[in-house]
Amino acid sequence: MTDRYAVVGNPVAQSKSPRIHAAFARQTGQAMEYGTILAPRDGFAAAVQQFRSEGGRGLNVTVPFKLDAFAFATALSDRARSAGAVNTLKFDGASVLGDNTDGAGLVADITDRLGLSLRGKRVLLLGAGGAARGVLLPMLAEHPELVVVVNRTIDKATALVERFASSGPIRGGGYGEFDDMRFDIVINATSASLQGMVPPLSPRAFADGSLAYDMVYAD
Repeated sequence: MTDRYAVVGNPVAQSKSPRIHAAFARQTGQAMEYGTILAPRDGFAAAVQQFRSEGGRGLNVTVPFKLDAFAFATALSDRARSAGAVNTLKFDGASVLGDNTDGAGLVADITDRLGLSLRGKRVLLLGAGGAARGVLLPMLAEHPELVVVVNRTIDKATALVERFASSGPIRGGGYGEFDDMRFDIVINATSASLQGMVPPLSPRAFADGSLAYDMVYAD
């Protein structure tokens, strides 16, 4: 019997998840079908319910639905609850388990694959949406010198800082407020890349030899 999974988002055609999970299925010998769901921006719950009714077993969730997925879940992992955002839904009868793997994946990619420690580093995080929420706690657990969150809507950045203030050194505000600082790692957690755009960030933000990392991609 073939298990059905998908990634849901808007836009979603750029996602490489179907290709990646198809490779995993071949390697593990799993009978699995993995597709994409383009959900209306005001129709996340309806799209998920339809997928479940058709036998779907679980979903990956991409922009802009990570907060919708948090609200949709009936049970949450500790890291999803801490983040206040969900990027993975698992269906088990009437239960919907929400998890957030964004932060663990980001930290592993930077520290293991790229070989760059976050300890003692200055990190600039662009954006204050679901993607940013999911990565802050795991990043702060790596003991950076400072994490700065900037966002076009300053209130969202400051609210996120307040949420995670007890977890490590973190500040927040708007673009341009930290022009006097240089950062070792700059992470884009906005959806600007999906439109072929870049956030309004000064080139002066980058220290010599800094890492620029984009969490959202487009083909």
